[in-house]
Amino acid sequence: MPNIKSAKKRVKVNKTRAARNKSRNTALKTAIKKANLAVEAGSPDAQALITEAVKKVDQAAAKGLIHKNNAAHKKAALAKLAK
Repeated sequence: MPNIKSAKKRVKVNKTRAARNKSRNTALKTAIKKANLAVEAGSPDAQALITEAVKKVDQAAAKGLIHKNNAAHKKAALAKLAK
């Protein structure tokens, strides 16, 4: 455990941000999985799930959770599923 006040704060802030990032990353992966499964199953709401997954990818890229090129790659894969 750090002794310096600013170092203590960094530990707390890092812990909070790590939890937030993990939550967002999990939501992103779940949305992509749901979209993939819906397309494979031929579900009627597949298009809505793909749109939701693309939105999550955009949000993750905007927050710096994933790189913009990684986001483009994921969106292209989802667009291919939509066809």
